[in-house]
Amino acid sequence: MMRWMAILVLPAALRADNWPQWRGPTLDGVSAERNLPVRWSRTENVTWSLPMPDRSGSTPIIWGERIFLNVADGDKLELWCVNREKGEILWKRPLGGGNYKINKQNMSSPSPVTDGKTVWVMTGTGIVKAFDFSGKELWARDIQKDYGQFGLNWGYGSSPLLHNGSLYIPVLHGMKTDDPSYVLRLDGKTGKTLARQERPTKAQVEAPDAYTTPMLAKVGNRFEVIVSGGDLVTGHDPETLAELWRADVLNPTNYAMNRIIASPVVKDGIIYASSRVKPFVALKPGGQGDVSKSHLLWTYANGPDVPTPVTDGQLLFIANDRGILFCLDAKTGAEIWAGQRISKAIYSASPVLADGKVYITSEEGTTTVIKAARHFEVLAENKLDEYTLSSPAISDGQIFLRTEKALYCIGKRVRQ
Repeated sequence: MMRWMAILVLPAALRADNWPQWRGPTLDGVSAERNLPVRWSRTENVTWSLPMPDRSGSTPIIWGERIFLNVADGDKLELWCVNREKGEILWKRPLGGGNYKINKQNMSSPSPVTDGKTVWVMTGTGIVKAFDFSGKELWARDIQKDYGQFGLNWGYGSSPLLHNGSLYIPVLHGMKTDDPSYVLRLDGKTGKTLARQERPTKAQVEAPDAYTTPMLAKVGNRFEVIVSGGDLVTGHDPETLAELWRADVLNPTNYAMNRIIASPVVKDGIIYASSRVKPFVALKPGGQGDVSKSHLLWTYANGPDVPTPVTDGQLLFIANDRGILFCLDAKTGAEIWAGQRISKAIYSASPVLADGKVYITSEEGTTTVIKAARHFEVLAENKLDEYTLSSPAISDGQIFLRTEKALYCIGKRVRQ
């Protein structure tokens, strides 16, 4: 349960060759790049590999000639900066101690985020730090020290959302605490808290816990911060974090263990939100108050648990934890094809879509490439045979895959 992390920089600030956040340049797992590698192994089509000290659900973040990694090494947590051309470490900076493993994940799960000048990174222990590209620490915060201990059953795993110079950090918990859930807005330049909004829920036992990353939805000429978890999808004002609306649609049976891992996806004016497998819902953003009925577009009974889905706005691809795939019409929710199994393994990494293909990586390190089409077709199965939780990243015609043993750069660089 690990790639629950991301951020958003507005498209005008991005270059197509960067992967500045967990879900890529448009915060939806989609890349516009072409001519990407389709086949590889540990010895075939690998430009370089860099040894890693441990597993991580954190995705490599890429801007220009630098790759940033949230790394667990024994008790230590570090931010690594890597030269993308040669795969050599440029610098390491401490994020703190206290790393520990809980189920699959450790405290390096949140992915960093960058705007091309500053890189921000959060740990599962609640440390948030900002660095410039030379490795100079700009500021640091300890969220647990300031606002109380995290109370999630499986440890903290969300990533910050970056929007207009602010970091948005969700703390959605309740299994191991009576403290309320909340969302923070931090100033990206100083780390100062600009807003803190409690997020009440009627969810019980483990259902308040969420490992999701916030997303952005545009409504007219304004944005909303979309938060999923605690049985709810909510929309928040980006300045004050005031709750604008809520949809109580993620746990109709009041299942007590309904923790949510897969993050919401926003594409072409539709919010796609996962529960714990079912229901999977599509919503309209906007509105006021309770929009549970008025803004619900459709539901589907075969959603994911851990991997966040991906869509190009026409086709929606869902991968469940057992490697069973579903393809829906993104507008109507109509099933196009369903129940197609790929590698018989467990899946935690989220699929990415590029070059007319969907790349889906299992925990065994096998990346299956399927055609992004209205018919199911496997194009390749690429085995690294190394434990993998991190989602793929794409930059300049190359694919970056992080396993517990190494970071792999796949394919030759083609500058866009």
